[in-house]
Amino acid sequence: MTTYIYELKGWPKLRWSAEKLAAPLASVRHSQGLLIGRMEGLGFQLRDEAVLYSLTEDVLKSSEIEGERLDREQVRSSIARRLGMDIGGLIPADRDVEGVVEMMLDATQNFAVPLTAERLFNWHAALFPTGRSGMHKITVGGWRTDRDGPMQVVSGPVGRERVHYQAPPAKKVAREMDAFLAWFNQDHEDDPVLVAAVAHLWFVTIHPFEDGNGRIARAIADMALARSERSPRRFYSMSAQIRAERNAYYDMLEATQKGDLDVTAWINWFLACLGRAFDGADTILASVLRKARFWERHATHPINERQRKVLNRLLNGFEGKLTSSKYAVLAKCSQDTAGRDIDTLIKWGMLVKAPGGGRSTSYVLPDAS
Repeated sequence: MTTYIYELKGWPKLRWSAEKLAAPLASVRHSQGLLIGRMEGLGFQLRDEAVLYSLTEDVLKSSEIEGERLDREQVRSSIARRLGMDIGGLIPADRDVEGVVEMMLDATQNFAVPLTAERLFNWHAALFPTGRSGMHKITVGGWRTDRDGPMQVVSGPVGRERVHYQAPPAKKVAREMDAFLAWFNQDHEDDPVLVAAVAHLWFVTIHPFEDGNGRIARAIADMALARSERSPRRFYSMSAQIRAERNAYYDMLEATQKGDLDVTAWINWFLACLGRAFDGADTILASVLRKARFWERHATHPINERQRKVLNRLLNGFEGKLTSSKYAVLAKCSQDTAGRDIDTLIKWGMLVKAPGGGRSTSYVLPDAS
């Protein structure tokens, strides 16, 4: 029978080798400092754009890890609106999008505020505004009850499921969370980045909610990382990197939760993943600078609001191909107007026809063809 980490004598006193982690921690801290220095050196507008890009990626990818795909423009608009950023072309966001954004911004913007059960309940309620996870009614804004059986992480078809993990019984959750919150809110001698790694593991091991535990665990880790930087500005996305390494992430969690109280291997993986997230910030910076250069290059062209809206969608990472029909939908105009707008943008060198042709002509930005 499998023994889980929380069943071991000494739980929750996790331990790790400071000696083995000294070099990777120093390397990550060095990279973190370099990244923040580079981003802070940007102008105010570019810095805001980098923050908006990073937070958008964080919200999108944290949800994708759980198999939920959110609309990028809704997420971006919701974040910009809440942060008071004037980016133009804001669109309304669905309740589920607003909830995820609200949780993530509370974690990162209010990182110095103590984490409490009530605050976690508010996050959970924001994630599930209808009181349901898919078609299933769940306990929202409260610890799980296990009324339908033990909390398990499973995979595979019905009847042949594989149990990857079984969380502590519901009757123990309140006590487990009291211990976790007391630890998280105390003044730590350990480096805040190490605290982020341990907090992520500890919370997801307790699995205190019926759903949303992974997203909340990553928000808590982001909160601890914001504390490590003493700044609400996010210039990278840990969730985006975890999404890229999802299989390794789940494998490492499972191995750790079935191991002993020495969590050095988990922290080492977390640090390495964080380091790769810093490397990924180069993509964010490149996108921000590309967008800035594009508008500088075409500053003299008298584009209309429809054209600006569609071009920004392309610059922000439009998924799929832009056809005249999609242009008409995005710009809320007729097909004829869309055609005239596109022809003008092609004449100005702001759009080009995508190679390949096919049944429908599509268009891309000049350096994306």
